[in-house]
Amino acid sequence: MIVLGLTGSIGMGKTTAARAFRALGVPVFDADAVVHRLLTRGGAAVAPVAAAFPGVEKDGAIDRAALGARIFGDVDQVKALERIVHPLVRREERRFLSAARRARTPLVVLDIPLLFETGNSRRFDATLVVSAPVFVQRARVMKRPGMTPDKLAGILRRQVPDAIKRRRADFVVPTGAGKHLSLRRIRRIVTMLRARPGAKKRKHARSRPRY
Repeated sequence: MIVLGLTGSIGMGKTTAARAFRALGVPVFDADAVVHRLLTRGGAAVAPVAAAFPGVEKDGAIDRAALGARIFGDVDQVKALERIVHPLVRREERRFLSAARRARTPLVVLDIPLLFETGNSRRFDATLVVSAPVFVQRARVMKRPGMTPDKLAGILRRQVPDAIKRRRADFVVPTGAGKHLSLRRIRRIVTMLRARPGAKKRKHARSRPRY
């Protein structure tokens, strides 16, 4: 089974790319969706997050807006949250991969927003970065509710620059020139990876094709 890591900076089109993979029949593990479930009522992260950040729990769930405001710009607070949430996400990820292997699935995608930031890129058989010009990225992000220039700048400071992600990735899919081009390239990548289901992990020192 090939495990493809999907990532990209904020506003680069990762959600659209994930939908394209699903449309092609590729199972996708959505780390953001898992985090959302963990922080909702009954989620495994509610109690430890509420204990670590008093005042962010509301009606049995974590108020994500309050939590975000609490940790924004505070590296230590962000790391404290990650120490709680990341192990729980990885547990769900292992369950996803185990189920896929039992089903003899040839290719799966792990949608991981901070794939390169967490230093775990080597655990994938290949990585794919979605990328768009800066002006496209900014226009997309600034349409989001509650987004401000300062908030965007803070988010970008925590993320590996797009240019570096593109250099590190095995595949790069442009998302700023229309969906048709992006979908065509994703379809080509899926066809290629499905053709070699037993492929071993590639060393990141090797030259990688860009599609």
